[in-house]
Amino acid sequence: MMKASRRSFLVSAFSGGVAASLPLISRGAARKPVSASAIGPEELDARYAKLDDVLKQPVFKRELFTDPVIIEKLELLRYKDSFLCRVRSKDGAEGISISNSNQMSVLYPIFVKRMQPFFIGKDARDIEALVEEVTVFQSNYKAQGLAIWVPLATIEFAILDMFGKMSGKSIGQLIGEIHNTHISVYQANGERDITAEETIEHLKRDVAISKAKAIKFKLGGRMSHPEYPVGRSEKLIPLVRKTFGDEMVISADANGSYTPAEAIPIGKLMQEYKYAFYEEPVPFDWYEETKQVADALRIPIAGGEQEPSTHNFRWLVANGALSIVQQDMFYFGGMVRCMRVARMANAMGKQCIPHISSTGLGYLYMMHFVSAIPNSGPYHEFKEFNNDLPYTCATSTLRSDDNGVLKIPTGPGVGVEIDPAYIAKHEVVKA
Repeated sequence: MMKASRRSFLVSAFSGGVAASLPLISRGAARKPVSASAIGPEELDARYAKLDDVLKQPVFKRELFTDPVIIEKLELLRYKDSFLCRVRSKDGAEGISISNSNQMSVLYPIFVKRMQPFFIGKDARDIEALVEEVTVFQSNYKAQGLAIWVPLATIEFAILDMFGKMSGKSIGQLIGEIHNTHISVYQANGERDITAEETIEHLKRDVAISKAKAIKFKLGGRMSHPEYPVGRSEKLIPLVRKTFGDEMVISADANGSYTPAEAIPIGKLMQEYKYAFYEEPVPFDWYEETKQVADALRIPIAGGEQEPSTHNFRWLVANGALSIVQQDMFYFGGMVRCMRVARMANAMGKQCIPHISSTGLGYLYMMHFVSAIPNSGPYHEFKEFNNDLPYTCATSTLRSDDNGVLKIPTGPGVGVEIDPAYIAKHEVVKA
């Protein structure tokens, strides 16, 4: 039996009454809500009404900008595998964003043909309405998912960068109040199809670099595929705890590997070894099954990185299927949409630990987003920045310190300067 420790106490407390008295931001995992199966029709209606009120609240601080900001030019730029978005107003204000290159290499025709034309001539201050209206433009909603959300996020980030440079404010200050100035990281291992022992060695190597006080690794075979080696997850769950000790905060991601009947025993094993959260135990669009697993376990269930719909998040939050929402800045269409999900989660006492895309500067956008939410989880995924992108940051090293903590940039807009000579190598992508 493991010795009692602060970590053991905290994680155990999340499933009991002690959690109610702990500050949300300090917990190693979100407090597990009352079982969704216990929610009556009247209570559920009340929850939906509360969430609907949250969704009506504005996100972007339009009041900071008294005069129209008309978009004169919106360009997608490409150099080799790099995609940038540049927006310019009629008054000469300019913003730039770095896209998710893996996705944009396939989706750039949608950006150029289906998204870009809509924004020309629009008042950028109406960004919240524009985010909704562009989905109807040319019936873009029929391509809902990565096809429209990645291009839209790329555009929105550039617009917010422009507003930040105009006002001298960070992106976080444009979409909320600053709640977090630093981020504690968790070290993620994304490998499967290697032995439990190899996974341990790779985690040890990466933790030594990031100094992270929390880790996460992969379970199962991904989206219901067979696991290899067989039995790896059952062996790895106790081995990670034994290796890293009681004080390490540990979570695991199944990426939809299991049916509920398979997921629940894995979750109970994670509970036994005091894990912080269990990510995507069943395929992400199995909503009722996600709720079924959540009802059967004490460990908080996390999910949402592939979710394309605000309305689906509304169901997942109201019905207690998720304790932690993990919307992705790119995959969900930008800061405005992601903020609405975070606010719904906050209204129900749930945490937000956004998923991040691994290319471009996805981690940087996530940092700005986390700065502006009160229900941020205590640790956020660490993925190295793009070392091929020449940029400087005057307000942060953008690297984790000896305590596994990063400082969020405080400069205008996105807070980094990209080498102009590098930008000049890019060419405008044509339809």
